[in-house]
Amino acid sequence: MDWVVFWSIPVFTGVVGWLINWTGLVMLFRPVRFHGMRVRGLRELSSVLPRKAQEVPGILQGGIGWQGIIPARAAKMGSIAVDKAIAKLGTPAEFYENLEPDRIAEHIVELFGPELPGLIDEVMQAEHPTLWRDLPPAGRRAVVARVQEQLPGVVRRITTEIGKHIDQLLDPKLMVIEHFRQNPALVVRIFRDFGQRELNLMVWFGGVFGFLLGIPVAVLDFTFHQWWLLPVLGVIVGWVTNALGMWLIFEPPEPRRILGFRVHGLFPRRQSEAAEVYAGIIAEDVITLRNIGDFLLNGPRGDRTRQMLGDALGPAIDQAAGVVRPAVKVALGRGRYDSIRSAIAREGVEYTLTPFQDEEFSQAQADKIRALIATRTRELPPRDFVEMMRAAIREDEWMLYAHGAIMGFGGGLLHLWIFGVGGG
Repeated sequence: MDWVVFWSIPVFTGVVGWLINWTGLVMLFRPVRFHGMRVRGLRELSSVLPRKAQEVPGILQGGIGWQGIIPARAAKMGSIAVDKAIAKLGTPAEFYENLEPDRIAEHIVELFGPELPGLIDEVMQAEHPTLWRDLPPAGRRAVVARVQEQLPGVVRRITTEIGKHIDQLLDPKLMVIEHFRQNPALVVRIFRDFGQRELNLMVWFGGVFGFLLGIPVAVLDFTFHQWWLLPVLGVIVGWVTNALGMWLIFEPPEPRRILGFRVHGLFPRRQSEAAEVYAGIIAEDVITLRNIGDFLLNGPRGDRTRQMLGDALGPAIDQAAGVVRPAVKVALGRGRYDSIRSAIAREGVEYTLTPFQDEEFSQAQADKIRALIATRTRELPPRDFVEMMRAAIREDEWMLYAHGAIMGFGGGLLHLWIFGVGGG
């Protein structure tokens, strides 16, 4: 027996196993955006293709190319993340209460108050310039002062109204899914920031698994001397190497004894650390006050939010006019008065959520969001945590296994070309 050729087989399968898992990681994460070419008619054709073919990134969108498996499934991971962890924070109303709406109201008053004179002047100049020009400066200041006096009470009513209707105004699941879909790099960060060490370990284990699996392959090759054995067994080795790598990362979710050894998935054993990383990314990039404010005003239910805020601001204009309101209505006409009232309320809506756009204030609130999400993620049952992290990969794992099988087949052909059958 030629022992050099014999041991060259497990060395080959070890190198191929390493390459399989290394290139598998590339397939998982890169590129973040779809790279390829659009093919006319492919989108229509994709509906009749086998389900597995439809799962290849780009096919359903009519493109031939590639997008990393994880960023391609970012929206699905967002959906699972909400169901498994974020939803456990409680209802949107309970979540909103944790953001301290009274503190938000105070911040609105701080930011909105100095803007009021300019806002009122702008609206009055546009809606009734003659009346505003003829009004003595003291009268203008009196109107502005009256509105500013009413502002704290009005703003607290607004934040209270948002809290009452937050279940209808804010949809955390839709918000997270849409944000992940638009920013797939965030999902890549979740894996990279806490799991890079484990992912690198998986690559090296690919080499170890490949080498160990190559020993029985060498025995079979030298026993039966069939030219097709190495390519066929290479397919099996490649498939199994990738499957073992995925199992190593995620399974078992809780420590178990297997053949006397304590075994625990690489990711679930670091659930506590992952919770901190995951919560930090969600709090800083996804469920932020800025994104919440943008969703409230510009999301699919933004019209309802604007109407509610306008209805709350309208009475403030009436209260500011005070005892002279009937005379003002007579002088302007009811329609004109209502027009000015609506215009001020409409313009004021944009200012009522300004704290949500304030970076410093938003950062302070992010600490509360981070703490909430980290706590809930740590409390997840290990199986739910694994499912949350694996959701972006599960339906596409077959592509990783197929990729391993193809590389194993190619490695077998290469060894056959170099050394021949059984070293012969």
